[in-house]
Amino acid sequence: MSPVVMAILVLCLYVLFYRFYAKGILATKVFELDANAETPAHAMRDGVDYVPSNKYILFGHHYASIAGLAPMLGPAIAVIWGWVPALCWVVFGTLLIGAVHDFTALVLSSRFKGQSVGTIARDVISPRTRLLFLLVIFFLVALAMGVFVLVISGLFAAPDMAHIPATAHPEAVFPTYSLMLIAMVIGFLVYKKNLPVWPLIALGFVAMLLTTAWGLEHPITGFTAHDWTWSLLIYAFLASVLPVWLLLQPRDFLNSLLLYLALFMMLIGFFMLDPEWVAPAINPHPEGAPPMLPFLFIVIACGAVSGFHGLVASGTTSKQLDKETDAPLIGYGGMIGESLLALLAVLATTAGAFSTRADWEQFYGSWDKAAGLHQKLGVFIQGNANFIHQLGVPVDYAAAFISVVVVGFAMTSVDTGARLLRFNLQEIGHTLNIKVLDNRYVATFLAVTTIGFFAFFEVDGKPAGLFLWTLFGTTNQILAGMTLLTVTIYLYRKKKPILYTLLPMILVLGTTIAGMIMGVSKAIGDEQWAVASVGSVIFLLAMWVLLEGLLVVKNIRSERKSI
Repeated sequence: MSPVVMAILVLCLYVLFYRFYAKGILATKVFELDANAETPAHAMRDGVDYVPSNKYILFGHHYASIAGLAPMLGPAIAVIWGWVPALCWVVFGTLLIGAVHDFTALVLSSRFKGQSVGTIARDVISPRTRLLFLLVIFFLVALAMGVFVLVISGLFAAPDMAHIPATAHPEAVFPTYSLMLIAMVIGFLVYKKNLPVWPLIALGFVAMLLTTAWGLEHPITGFTAHDWTWSLLIYAFLASVLPVWLLLQPRDFLNSLLLYLALFMMLIGFFMLDPEWVAPAINPHPEGAPPMLPFLFIVIACGAVSGFHGLVASGTTSKQLDKETDAPLIGYGGMIGESLLALLAVLATTAGAFSTRADWEQFYGSWDKAAGLHQKLGVFIQGNANFIHQLGVPVDYAAAFISVVVVGFAMTSVDTGARLLRFNLQEIGHTLNIKVLDNRYVATFLAVTTIGFFAFFEVDGKPAGLFLWTLFGTTNQILAGMTLLTVTIYLYRKKKPILYTLLPMILVLGTTIAGMIMGVSKAIGDEQWAVASVGSVIFLLAMWVLLEGLLVVKNIRSERKSI
């Protein structure tokens, strides 16, 4: 089957599952969404974190927050096992697990006063579970944002105009930082001056395109990766403490518009090119690679299911949800959008970036040949640049444009992640009665410091990108399983159908716990004690939460039998 026919079938599946599974079964049969129910955005409106928002603007904010580097980077790594396994997990993993996870986390949080999944677990499972959740969340967000900062700084870094590495895109610097100012101006004019939002969004989008065009001609060089890392950490601090309406919301929505444009151009170019597969359908044993199962699920991470999405859904999105009935579009639909991005990553790296099988094997012939994270992201950029080139855009310009999109979305994850980590630390402070963490500046400083630790973390004198990515992937999937466990117990208490969340939970936790055990064992064997220690702690916390959940289910069953 050709890539074009496969892509058309996948797009049809997206529409069918959204219409009949999300809006039909999950929204109506399982959760019985009510358009008149008061959401936390109205009940607890404070103008900083709790702000009722137009569903399309909130979709853009949510989509931009979850669609960071992961759906582009994860599949670009996982295609080493072939395009069929990667494509199947990106599509069916999303529709049956990832989108269900995101949607249910959003709905559950909206019914628990906009609380995070960790705090909800306290009420649904047991008080001890809250702290366990919060600790897993802390490691997850810090790891993820550390990797994102590491990759962004590497993409920005170039010594001078004459020595720009193939993996660097300094042309993305100016538009990336300009967007911050554009977003703040729009946020101020909308929320403080009550000016109409859509004309300002249109002007902001045009300004963003102009800064992108200027950046393509004027790349900013002369700074090292460490310089950009410090700059990004400072930005993360500011983004965490500023009101959500001033920076995050308008920035994420504008960024989502840029991604929509890029997705449209990439898809049209892909159909025009009508490429053939150059990668093998299945490559079960690449040289030096870990086993395809369970590591396919772990490596793709956010491209199919992501615990980080549950943090976004319950950490910021639920506090801006205007109506319960907006949740299918934002939660389930947002994850479909992420799956589409992951689909393009699979197509770009298996049918777009390389001309022949020999070219593909030159890069993906072994785990060692498919070098670091920057190189894999570069394949995504090059493949989609070839698609956009079919529209008459020079390949170099197309690659530069996609690099702006990639960096822009990584940045939205960094700013949202820093805010989520601040919320997490404040919740830990409440649980342990550490009052100093109530101060958002103190909590943010500690959050950014932790992100910086992982961004600068090295193994054998080199950035630990791939090690951190695998550890992030396992932590990410474990948290997703824990979130699905919480939702399942909530539904079980309410005597609602539970199979739609129970079966995904079993699959995610089973495969990921197996991957965590294998990963920790390998880290111990390689004497990577920091990685092994963090992985072991996360594994023990997850097992504790699972045990707590089983005990609660047992108690509920006993209570029902006694009635």
